[in-house]
Amino acid sequence: MIDAAQIIDSGTNILFVTFDSLRHDVAHAAVESGRTPRLAGLLPGGQWERRQTPGTFTLPAHIAFFSGFLPKLPQPQQPSRLWECRPPAFKEASPETFIFDAPNILDGLAVHGYRTVCVGGVTYFSAETPLGSVLPAMFHEAHWRPEFCSPEPDSTRHQADQALDIADRYDGSHPLFLFVNVSATHVPHGHYLNSSTDSVASQAAALAYADSHVGRLLDGLSTYGPWLVIMCADHGDAYGDDGYHGRGIAHPVVFNVPFATWIHAGR
Repeated sequence: MIDAAQIIDSGTNILFVTFDSLRHDVAHAAVESGRTPRLAGLLPGGQWERRQTPGTFTLPAHIAFFSGFLPKLPQPQQPSRLWECRPPAFKEASPETFIFDAPNILDGLAVHGYRTVCVGGVTYFSAETPLGSVLPAMFHEAHWRPEFCSPEPDSTRHQADQALDIADRYDGSHPLFLFVNVSATHVPHGHYLNSSTDSVASQAAALAYADSHVGRLLDGLSTYGPWLVIMCADHGDAYGDDGYHGRGIAHPVVFNVPFATWIHAGR
């Protein structure tokens, strides 16, 4: 069990990575088949947990995450939450849960001296529209460029480079909450198979592409001490499952997402 209250109170850096639209079955199969060796070497026990998302598309899922509602295990008993908005007087929180007295974790961490920085991916982080400005406006800094978005075949490389530049710029001057929304696993990803059609197979190929850059990001961040790492998908995507396509729908492939959290040791 991770004692997030102690870890965050001590000023440990936090890396939160969401693999946009990544289905649990795709992530699990990629680990089992050896297609994501860097992630397999990072994940506790070399495996993803299967959890269920509170939101079926990017915007509500991330609003929930930042409000304290990370994906839950598909079972009655749940582990302690990593973070939670200050509950009402009648409710008790676990002593391992970091309680923030603010409407979201970003404002809560700011009170504790953290600098919150977003490396956006999909267009909900682009600030190109009023709706696309909601999530990035929650951070002290938000970075987005077209090459971070899923139509760019090398998007994760650009995102990892940006995240490492941010860590280098702060270099311990403030504890960081560094958020990265990996867009490669969001449609369109058929180009990873030289196809105009998105599918389970092309999402797996997108994840295999992103694997080395996510590993490179963790390698680089190790220079700046230990990190509390949270990785998950915000939701899944249907590719004809039971006739369904897309997201924002109540289907198991949309609800079931990969999840992992651990302490990544510094050098």
